[in-house]
Amino acid sequence: MKFSRTLALLLLLFAVYWSYKSLMPPYHSDQDSALQSFSTDKALVHVKNLAKEPHAVGFPGHANARGYVISELKKLGLETTTQEGYTAGDWANLSKATNILAKIEGSGEGKALLLLSHYDSNPHSSFGASDAGSGVATILEGVRAFMAQNKTPKNDIIILITDAEELGLNGADLFVNNHPWAKEVGLVLNFEARGSGGPSYMLIETNRGNGTLIKEFTKANPKYPVANSLAYSIYKMLPNDTDLTVFREDGDIEGFNFAFIDDHYDYHTALDTYERLDKTSLAHQGSYLMPLLQHFSEANLNDLKSLDDFIYFNLPFFNLVSYPFEWIWPMFGIAVLAFVLLLITGFKKEKLNAKDIFKGFLPLLTTLIINGVLGYFSWSVIKWWYPDFNDMLHGFTYNGHIYIMVYALLSLAVCFWFYHRFRKTSTPNLLVAPALIWLIICGVVAIYLPGASFFIIPLFGLLAAFMVTINQEEPNPFLLVFLALPAVFIHSPFIKMFPVGLGLKMMVAATVFTTLLFFLVLPFFGQLKNKERFAYLAVFLFAVFSISAHIKADFNEQRPKPSSLLYVYNADKDSAIWATYDYKPIGWNGQFIGSEKRVPKAGEYKTLPSKYRTEFTYIADAPKKAIAEPWVDTVKDTIIGNERILELCITPKRSINRLDIYTNPIRLNSAKVNNIQLSDYFLENRKKRLITHYITDNDYTELELSFPKDSVLELTFYEASNDLLTNTAFTVPERPKNSIPMPFVLNDAILVTKTVKFE
Repeated sequence: MKFSRTLALLLLLFAVYWSYKSLMPPYHSDQDSALQSFSTDKALVHVKNLAKEPHAVGFPGHANARGYVISELKKLGLETTTQEGYTAGDWANLSKATNILAKIEGSGEGKALLLLSHYDSNPHSSFGASDAGSGVATILEGVRAFMAQNKTPKNDIIILITDAEELGLNGADLFVNNHPWAKEVGLVLNFEARGSGGPSYMLIETNRGNGTLIKEFTKANPKYPVANSLAYSIYKMLPNDTDLTVFREDGDIEGFNFAFIDDHYDYHTALDTYERLDKTSLAHQGSYLMPLLQHFSEANLNDLKSLDDFIYFNLPFFNLVSYPFEWIWPMFGIAVLAFVLLLITGFKKEKLNAKDIFKGFLPLLTTLIINGVLGYFSWSVIKWWYPDFNDMLHGFTYNGHIYIMVYALLSLAVCFWFYHRFRKTSTPNLLVAPALIWLIICGVVAIYLPGASFFIIPLFGLLAAFMVTINQEEPNPFLLVFLALPAVFIHSPFIKMFPVGLGLKMMVAATVFTTLLFFLVLPFFGQLKNKERFAYLAVFLFAVFSISAHIKADFNEQRPKPSSLLYVYNADKDSAIWATYDYKPIGWNGQFIGSEKRVPKAGEYKTLPSKYRTEFTYIADAPKKAIAEPWVDTVKDTIIGNERILELCITPKRSINRLDIYTNPIRLNSAKVNNIQLSDYFLENRKKRLITHYITDNDYTELELSFPKDSVLELTFYEASNDLLTNTAFTVPERPKNSIPMPFVLNDAILVTKTVKFE
């Protein structure tokens, strides 16, 4: 029996490994694959060409990236057009977007399938290899392989490569609300990235039920689906949307997102390069596109809407498993009934007694509380020990995967140790508490988060194992491991997914899921006679991985530290400062911040909005430079009834990339920027920010405002250029190779502020 338990333990460890390994297709060189097949190597060529330089809107590389995409579509024999226009989206981020469009004509009259990605990179330093060069490359290569089959699809296939996605989904907004093809679209497949590696998650966007979409996705049968009905709830928690959001909200058009989110530390940084893109992640995108393109190019896209919702999740060997929401409560009821019957049976057979059942709650609650506390405070402890990590705004460090392993092992050590202390309590009595806690979890999610109701499936495995332990003195260890496989396959990936997707601040999810998974495998672990040895082993491995994490906690050329520097000139006060967002400046920016640096007072210096609401950490006086301030020309200033109408033209007198305009607290009746009307909802909820204009070709900004005639309007202009390191008026050297520009903030910039009051 001891040998069987050892083999069963090895099988369990392999199942944990396979729960991760089976998520993605293997990558192998396929340059010479059949013309009709998707080639990852050929797609990589596109990524390499698109990611030669940063190509955000308004930067020199932007036109080069657009030209490359257009030329590649034309090489496929597709008539390619562009759509250009100003749009401000829902976030008042104005830009002139230039979308790229092509169409494969179908033989039918139904709705069209739209393939979607974007070609702009994030300002100002990202090379955009993963986000979203990988998406563009997936579509270019997928369309090439599809067209090589020389067959006419039933449905039109529209290829839309949008612009200005990074600024506010502007290109998608321009297409959905202004292009005639938008009304033809029945379904969208959107390819994205929020990191440079890992499995690609399928996320549905729909305004109604997902039932029909899930059925059709299952019919298409991609080989490596990574999807579950909980993931979209998590996706909505993330501080970003995709182009597909615009299709759903403005066009009521359904679609699927496909995005890989691992190696998050590369996201929107100078590390988003061709060399760091995980080839397996790109292959995974291709494994989605080809079967879905084959299926939806022939399917009826006129009738994809549904009032029904489905629970769905992926399992090795079964691909995507789904069932209707209507099954949630019957399945929960069956689980409750089974639990009650097992309790009755256990007491009748004298395998259960109240005293030992009560004892079983002690290790469960103790381990759950301790591991929850360890996970909750882990990120604070890590940042306290390594303060430089405060400058990684992603919240996921280069050694973040090791930290996940560290805390998972520590959680296992706690579980094994405390359950060893209760080794004299029989396994059936110990299983009552885990079964009850999982019943409570399933009941709560059925009410408040029904997308997670597939948690009931592993619970059935636990209840079956509970039945086995009640009826057998020496259960077969292989049977117990087999009954635990659904728990391993479903829950193991969550241990990694939560801190990867939401940052190491969510390490508590990893420690809690590790603990809850331990409870589900407890029928097998209860057979192990020397659980304290596994606790010691877990502690040993915890120490080993902790040392490894410490060794890799430094910054170097492979793991560069984010850093920031700005020159801020206040035209009203005729004064200038150096500023940084760094928690710990490095020598490069420290030479400008200097020993006389000071912490700005609250509200002393306004900073532009950023994803993580980052403020200046240090400032220092700077020499005044001859930096031209913007020219603000009053074109019209009149009163009509109770309203004052003001028209301004703001013209840059130097090369700039961005203009932000703020107001004093004032009610605006209406606002137009470059003839784009800002929504009433935005004006009512905007606080002080009015508009951010991402500027192309040093264009001017026209502003038309209407406000109460008795009000005083104060406009503050923030005019920025990302040329601090190249401007001849400055002598700022290049960064050392062990540092990169800090993402998500205005950086490497010359910022001029100016206030104009209209009384």
